[in-house]
Amino acid sequence: MTVLHLRGVFLPDEIERDAWIIDGRLTFERYSGASETIASGGWIIPGLVDAHCHVGLAPNGHLDDPQDQAAQAITDRDAGVLLMRDAGSPVDNRSVQSRDDLPRLIRAGRHIARPHRYIRGLGVEVEPPSLVAQIEIQAAAGDGWVKLAADWIDREVGDLAPVWPDDVLVAAIGRAHELGARVAAHVFGEDALPGLIAAGIDSIEHATGLTADLVDLCAARGIAIVPTLVNIDNFPSIAAHGEAKFPRYAAHMRALFASSRPRVRDAWEAGVPIYTGTDAGGMLPHGLIRDEIRSLVEAGIPQPEVIAQASWRGREWLGLPGLVEAAPADLLVLSADPRVHLDALQAPLRTVLRGAPIPA
Repeated sequence: MTVLHLRGVFLPDEIERDAWIIDGRLTFERYSGASETIASGGWIIPGLVDAHCHVGLAPNGHLDDPQDQAAQAITDRDAGVLLMRDAGSPVDNRSVQSRDDLPRLIRAGRHIARPHRYIRGLGVEVEPPSLVAQIEIQAAAGDGWVKLAADWIDREVGDLAPVWPDDVLVAAIGRAHELGARVAAHVFGEDALPGLIAAGIDSIEHATGLTADLVDLCAARGIAIVPTLVNIDNFPSIAAHGEAKFPRYAAHMRALFASSRPRVRDAWEAGVPIYTGTDAGGMLPHGLIRDEIRSLVEAGIPQPEVIAQASWRGREWLGLPGLVEAAPADLLVLSADPRVHLDALQAPLRTVLRGAPIPA
């Protein structure tokens, strides 16, 4: 067994100290035996978190081959992501969890959608009377998360509209909580949010429709949002694609894009937890976590807060500890404090996953 040693300023404690990695875990108790030093300076943070991505989903279809799925995970790892929450995938991507060289993966099973009210072939499609039963299936299939497609274009209305009746949401989300699972919901617009919030939703994905009154409710109830700003940047092109048939929908998507940054900033100012996610795997490639971090900073959230949510707070939200005694050694060694120097994330001095340095 090779014991690894490193020294640096550990965040968020801001204490410069020595640490050792033994059997994949950190210890700050002085180790007197032989060890290999892998870092002798710098700033040390828990690995980054992509809290909304899709492993096994690609712009041109589904990736059933485990090697293709691994390639997506490696791209994320090389961008500093050591923990991913898969927010729904049409394929079995559990093979990623079996490899020690790939980021930790927390899965949400498959999206639950209604027929003709989501991307074709992506989710399990059921009508409202079957939602609770499908929640039970996906809660058993995932790792403590279930994903709902909660709003989408209604072709009869010609605009975004809620997918599920409010009373069905109460029963479904309540059942998920009884089973020990949390529920994340895809929501672009405004109208689906009151019912989701009242039903006890845990995580709102995209959240471009989060108006001021709803922000206060989310803050009071501890509901998190994962904005995926790098994907929201696609709203103008989505609007242009649908404008000929659905001009009302197109105008709405443009308005949501225009207000997306102020609404994220307002949510943070109200005390809503905001986590970093890229929505990689659909329209976007993997490996964009640093772009998402920068987008959140540019939206007006203080850089130290964004780094915290993208690292130690994001890990805690998903059930993993930061860099504390006996924690898994999943970390980045950086040349400067990323809360001050964002570019330090571009080229980590060291990436350590499950206690093993990843070759540069």
